[in-house]
Amino acid sequence: MEYRHLGRSGLVISEIAYGNWLTHGSQVEEDAATSCVRAALDEGITTFDTADVYAGTKAESVLGRALKGERREGLEIFTTVYWPTGPGRNDRGLSRKHIMESINGSLSRLQTDYVDLYQAHRFDRFTPLEETMEAFADVVHSGKAHYIGVSEWTADQIRAAHHLARELRVPLVSSQPQYSMLWRVIEAEVVPACEDLGIGQIVWSPIAQGVLTGKYQPGQQPPTGSRATDDKGGANTISRFMRDEVLERVQQLRPLATEAGLSPAQLAIAWVLQNPNVSAAIIGASRPEQVAENVKAAGVKLDAGLMARIDEIIAPVAETDPSKTYGSVPAARP
Repeated sequence: MEYRHLGRSGLVISEIAYGNWLTHGSQVEEDAATSCVRAALDEGITTFDTADVYAGTKAESVLGRALKGERREGLEIFTTVYWPTGPGRNDRGLSRKHIMESINGSLSRLQTDYVDLYQAHRFDRFTPLEETMEAFADVVHSGKAHYIGVSEWTADQIRAAHHLARELRVPLVSSQPQYSMLWRVIEAEVVPACEDLGIGQIVWSPIAQGVLTGKYQPGQQPPTGSRATDDKGGANTISRFMRDEVLERVQQLRPLATEAGLSPAQLAIAWVLQNPNVSAAIIGASRPEQVAENVKAAGVKLDAGLMARIDEIIAPVAETDPSKTYGSVPAARP
């Protein structure tokens, strides 16, 4: 395992982080989830990312039990707040009420006194940014989080939040966007803004929900049991990539991966880690052996020639429009 600073902060994290979106508490049984966490720890992963909304709060509880007994100071535990976690009108968004109540719920489920990073899962159009940032500052100043971050915020939103964070003396250090060979919308605006501000990217879905493994073949039905057949949410999230023109291009990456001594999935993860603004790539797993395989992307250096050939193959089907980040911000209160 290799380790990197999170942006220009002093926090050092594993460049491969373990995340439990769509798995813990839903797709896999708890014994399997615990085995995956143990495998992550065995491989040197120290950074674990979750969210209060995953599996209706169950994912945090599963992760908390899986990490119980580990030396807390040797881990970096991240979670997020925004999406609904209950039936009430205030059980959602980034109001002071929801943030202050949600951090307590997350800490209880994770069985810890603090999280290392507390993140806004989306931008809240319906709460003043000042209210949100003041609540985050109080979370940090009370010792319940060390740092704060955002997820899927635009460059302008990040700049505004960073300005307030400086005034409130709270460290806004991270952005957590989707990023992969196929989804590059952060490159034009978010990455330059974050480089300027000292904010690092913790990217999710570096293998495009499994598409960049190459297991989906053009013109064929998805393999049984794959994410593309999951009716609990996986099929919806992967659908944008399940076009034959995309799958055909992905198959063309196989020889390049072989040339680099990597699997297609390892090549995809290594690719995002070549971006100097990326502090970590989040991987998920339903089996321990997936963790062991994906971790092999850590520390891999891809030469400029190989990066150019990847771009030549993938660029025609990659999404690069920075306005797509705006599409991730809900237009109505969830």
